[in-house]
Amino acid sequence: MFKSLKRALRKMFREFLVHHYSSLEYRAKVFTLMVSANDEICECEKQKLKEMAHSIYGDDLDRAELLIDTINEYHTKIMTNNGLDFEHLIQLVEKESKEVPRFVKKIDMDMLRELQACTEDEEDVLFQERILEFLGTLINEYGTK
Repeated sequence: MFKSLKRALRKMFREFLVHHYSSLEYRAKVFTLMVSANDEICECEKQKLKEMAHSIYGDDLDRAELLIDTINEYHTKIMTNNGLDFEHLIQLVEKESKEVPRFVKKIDMDMLRELQACTEDEEDVLFQERILEFLGTLINEYGTK
């Protein structure tokens, strides 16, 4: 009970309570681009996201869980057309990459390719390839500043 209440409060006030929240949010947007290429986050993607979040944040379990929650929140917004669509998310990632070039260091192409391994549909794989190309362009364009 206490843990779920703590989690709910943290989600509501995460911008104020979480150190470097904008960095976590950017990373969540990048991961969301990959998992939202198809309509549903499959079990394979859920497992890989969990492993990746814990790999990124190590012993900070709360931060890892917050990353996963934020990815799920963005994905739900896209799928339900609740104030965010896929194109808008792409524009946000590009805008934030341009405004804060250090964020592109958060793009881990190897991790994103691991997520792609979960995708079976050929069209979704091609779409994810285009997303990876887009992210690679952002790294090349803004990562050297």
